[in-house]
Amino acid sequence: MEWFSQNHRPLPWKGEKNPYYVWLSEIILQQTRVEQGLPYFEKFKSTYPTVADLANAPEDEVMKLWEGLGYYSRARNLHFTAKYISKELGGVFPSDFEGILKLKGVGPYTAAAIASFAFDLPHAVVDGNVYRVLSRFFGIEKAIDSTEGKKEFSKLAQTLIDTKQPANYNQAIMDFGATHCKPSSPNCGKCLMSLNCFAFKNSKIESLPFKSKKIKKRDRFFNYLIINDQEYTYIQKRTRKDIWQNLYEFPLIEHSETIGDVDNLISIVENVDNLNLLPFKVLKKSKPFKQILTHQKIVARFWEIEVDKAANFDENKYLKIERKNLSKFAFPKVVDLYLNDKSLTLELF
Repeated sequence: MEWFSQNHRPLPWKGEKNPYYVWLSEIILQQTRVEQGLPYFEKFKSTYPTVADLANAPEDEVMKLWEGLGYYSRARNLHFTAKYISKELGGVFPSDFEGILKLKGVGPYTAAAIASFAFDLPHAVVDGNVYRVLSRFFGIEKAIDSTEGKKEFSKLAQTLIDTKQPANYNQAIMDFGATHCKPSSPNCGKCLMSLNCFAFKNSKIESLPFKSKKIKKRDRFFNYLIINDQEYTYIQKRTRKDIWQNLYEFPLIEHSETIGDVDNLISIVENVDNLNLLPFKVLKKSKPFKQILTHQKIVARFWEIEVDKAANFDENKYLKIERKNLSKFAFPKVVDLYLNDKSLTLELF
């Protein structure tokens, strides 16, 4: 708290008591750096100043505003919960930890943050910054991604919280971890607590906190068809339970590898259901674009093709739009990379 009084970061949600804005900021900051999340918080706050405004917004509009932030299930849960609060709870945000925890997309950390920041309730937050501070200071070597470790850190954090100033304490320890006790190159030389810090005294700063699991990524190869039908093209919404649910994309052929040549593309298109495009002319292909997700690496190639007409195109699956209107739809990052950087498109002929 002494450190915080001299070093706190001025952010627009600090000191905020409106639970809607606190909740909004916490959902945006899940798995997102403050610098990246800040403009999104401002956009959502100005576009949807109340929970009712967010509840009444079309889903595609919400997804478009979220575009580029990643982990899109957060946006879907945000919209679902706004409608739930508006319709089922009469627009009144839950004011106790248990009620907040019941909201879709809200876990123990987020519930504790909202409870303390909006309602001054003594619930300790335990995010990545808090794990790091506590594990280093107390020398806890239990894995922070294990059930046993999570319970130990949560219990310890709760015993340490300042019950008279829970909001300030929670913000203090998170800010301390984010700006002072950083993952790499922490400022130990100017630390008020270094003399009592286990990691500092035992040269274990780099090894704490400890994680037991290493995430294995699988490669997926996406081949997108940019279909030129005069001034129109075709897109589809991803509705299956998979990455990028409810975002839009071009007609997709997922293959065991990126398709490299025209003959290979034609032979594969011939065997894809709902893609009655033959004959077509290939105009361009892109170099591979990559997007790294938590458990997957996406490698995408874009093929621009020209057709006389998209015969028997499934109108329930594909949406025919004017190319000039592409910017109105929310796309995954890898598609935006292609749309925003046409210099990477290579002429074939």
